[in-house]
Amino acid sequence: MSASLLFGILLLDLCFGDPRGWPHPIVWIGRLISRLETWLRGDVKNLRAAGTILVLLVMAISGFTALFVLTLATTLSAWLVGLVTLWIGWNCLALRSLHRESALVVQALTRDDLNEARQALSMIVGRETAHLDEEGVLKACLETVAENASDGVIAPLFYMILGGPILALLYKAVNTLDSMVGYKNEKYLELGWASARLDDLLNYIPARLSGLLIITVAFPLGLNGGAAWRIMLRDAGKHASPNAGWPEAAAAGALEVQLGGPANYFGHQIEKSTIGDAVQKLTVGHYHQMVRLLYGTTLLAAVIGLLILGIVQ
Repeated sequence: MSASLLFGILLLDLCFGDPRGWPHPIVWIGRLISRLETWLRGDVKNLRAAGTILVLLVMAISGFTALFVLTLATTLSAWLVGLVTLWIGWNCLALRSLHRESALVVQALTRDDLNEARQALSMIVGRETAHLDEEGVLKACLETVAENASDGVIAPLFYMILGGPILALLYKAVNTLDSMVGYKNEKYLELGWASARLDDLLNYIPARLSGLLIITVAFPLGLNGGAAWRIMLRDAGKHASPNAGWPEAAAAGALEVQLGGPANYFGHQIEKSTIGDAVQKLTVGHYHQMVRLLYGTTLLAAVIGLLILGIVQ
């Protein structure tokens, strides 16, 4: 991966996001996961073993397909290699789409259309949204933007810088597996065990980097960087996920709001710990501050990545 290609990937995502209807490797991976899940459930009685096979097959098929396409492009044209790299890398990032989808929630709240806001929120979170009040909708929206700043932006960039488009695609394959089968409910507790554990492992470093980047960016944005650091160290471990708490806690501290608390998943209320201090009451303005944190964090990560690739080259 060259610095110029990374810059091109970032620019494509910033300008175009995730164009609907375009060929998308992550969508293909999702379809592959669904078909393999159906087959493995029918043929492998031990669900934990079936889940492990699912992870191995999805990663092998995704990785070797990407390698084959890039190798084939190499035999044809250097320009084609660059285009394929741009296409794969672009589809691994979710900066613009995260902003766009979360903005639909806030736009509905601004119009006082709570039902539409709940519906828009249900497209980007795993929890039940039908009975959330305005504060609950806004809190869930902020949490998912903070968490996905790591999962959807910083982590793919980290693996892209570390190992190019194939490693970034493998990360996204695992992340997609976790989002589809990594639930702690009766249906997926065993089948999704391997996917969830591997996703935790791959996000360990990126999540903590994301928290540090959020803290760093909070200062020039006029947010509370000191509280971001304090709250991250204090509350990151309260999250049920070993990773999601780091960017969420840093964001909660920077915005001086409280996130977390009880939430409903699959008909059951989960008593989640609170993260941050309620210094300020949640408002739509905090969402806009979170978006600035998202873009600022991405910019800082991109600059660091470009410098690293420039030095390596």
